[in-house]
This record gives sequence, C-alpha cells and structure tokens, in this order.
Amino acid sequence: MTLDLRSDTVTRPSPAMREAMAAAEVGDDVLDGDPTLAALQARVADLLGVEAALWTPTGCMANTIALMHHLTRGDRFLAPAHAHVLEAELGTSAWLAGGLPVALEHDAGPGRPTPAAVSAAAAPAGPYFALRTTLLCLENTHNGDGGAVTPVDEHRELVAAARDAGLAVHLDGARIWHAAAALDVPPSALTAGVDTVSVCLSKGLGAPMGSLVAGSAAFVDEAWRLRKMLGGGVRQGGVVGAAGLVALDQRDDLAGDHARAARLAEGLRALGWPVINPDTNIVLVPTPEPAALVAALLAQGVRAVPFGPGVRFVTHRDVADDDLDAVLERAAAVPAPS
Repeated sequence: MTLDLRSDTVTRPSPAMREAMAAAEVGDDVLDGDPTLAALQARVADLLGVEAALWTPTGCMANTIALMHHLTRGDRFLAPAHAHVLEAELGTSAWLAGGLPVALEHDAGPGRPTPAAVSAAAAPAGPYFALRTTLLCLENTHNGDGGAVTPVDEHRELVAAARDAGLAVHLDGARIWHAAAALDVPPSALTAGVDTVSVCLSKGLGAPMGSLVAGSAAFVDEAWRLRKMLGGGVRQGGVVGAAGLVALDQRDDLAGDHARAARLAEGLRALGWPVINPDTNIVLVPTPEPAALVAALLAQGVRAVPFGPGVRFVTHRDVADDDLDAVLERAAAVPAPS
C-alpha cells in the first residue's frame, strides 16, 4: 500500500462525517440561507472571537474576498516572503484584488517578519503619486516555511505595528487550528486585532472541502456579495457544511499529528537525513535534488512532494502510528539525501 504524505488535504471523510453529510438539514443558501451553513458560520465566528463568518468553497476564494475588501487598485500590501497569498494563489491578489504585493523577509524566525520590518516597509513612500501601503497579510501557520508558528505575543506586536502604520490586517489562518494546538491556546488568541481572517476545514481537519472568511458583521455583509461575484454562491451547501462541523469536533486530534511529525523528523534524522525540526505537522527535508528523492520514495511506496528547497512530508489523520513505522522502514531503503 502506498502511504500518502504529500499534504493534510489528501484525507478521506470519516464514516461519521459521511453520515452527517447525508443527514444534513439544507436550504438554498443563495436565496434565503442554509441552516447547516449558518450553524457552521456561527460556530467558527465564536471560535475565532469575531462577529461573523462566511463559508467559501476554497481557501483561495476566502483570501481573495478579504483582499478585494481591503485593497483598491494600485494599493501596496505586505506579506511574509513565501506566503500562500504571494506564491500559491495564481496572482489573484494582483489580478482580482488589484494589489501590489511586497514580500517581507523572515527576520524574526521562520515565516515571521519583525514589527520593525513592517513599520519600515509601511512608511510613506513619497507624494500622492507614490505607492501607498494599506494592508498587512499574516499567515499562521506559515505553510511555505514548514508549518512555522507565530506565537501570540509576536502576533500582537505585528498587529500593533500595522495599526501604528495605518494598515488593515488580514490573517491567512488556513492552519490556525494547528497553530492553536501547538501553542495550547484558543484560536481567538491568534486572531486578536485582525480585521479579517480565513480558516480552512480540510487542512488537517478532514473535511472534503470548505473554508471560511470572518471578521466584522459589516465585512461579512460585503463578503456575501464578493463571494457571489467570484462564483462561490452555492445552493444546498449544508451537505458539505455538515462535514465542516464534524471537522471542528476533530481539532483535538491535531496534537497527535504534530507528535507523529516530530517522530518522523527524529526517525529520518537517525537515518542520516537532513531535517528541519517541525513546529506542527509539516516535515521539510532540504535537498538539492528534490525530484530524485520524491521518485525514490515513490518507488518504495511513500508519496511526498518537492517543496521549496527540498521535499515535504505532512502527517495527517489518515496516517496512523503503524503507518509511520512503515514510512520510516521504507525511507531506510532510500539513500540519505545530501
């Protein structure tokens, strides 16, 4: 059997999730609302400590809605280098939201700029015809840096720096559930002070699809229109919304995924592999030849992906302890990358 560690989005809905989907109470969400989506939205808003939330089919759409809300054409916005909104959303921040992205180096640690870097980048660039900076986009956990976590105090300092510079703040919290589990804090502790936040129900939590974008009630009123504009208005969305409610019940399982990632990193290191210590459930192995390593692993029945400067493994709810033993056993048959 091939073991798939490419992402925590390759999971299959559990029997409980499929049962909930089959039994979901539904309505036409475009016309007058779907009761299951409404329940999901209210629950997520409560978990995040904000007024309201809106379900979207994808995380890319959730982020795009937030950026379209915050930016006008030609506005400059800041985000940590390698952020998802910069490198993995097909340029929608520029194409649809009209923003000019600027990458901030990680001078505070993996995935994290310092408040000083935010302040310096946000400083006025000159007279009216110069670029104006209006938004800071944060990401927690930072996918491109291996699921790196921004601690609560650093999050608050970054938000404060943005506020002092007159910037709005959007948080790409696709894996905020992982960050909260790693820090043992409620998700709302990691959204403090932001204007908008997006979260994902498939990354790690096991839902087959769905994200939410959240913030003030006034923002969500506009987000309904923006979602429809982007083609995200669905009818009986409660069928997948029910899966999202079950997914939220599974947040406590994430600590096990993190423990398995740490064990995987330790096991690979014992085999002589270079490994970056994971904060959460993403293990990065630097190598100058990622494609060759991925092919060698696949020949042994382990699926991974080229990622950044190497290869990525992601532990998830469909990878049990016994599966991890098998991954390490199969990796032992692959020459250690240099």
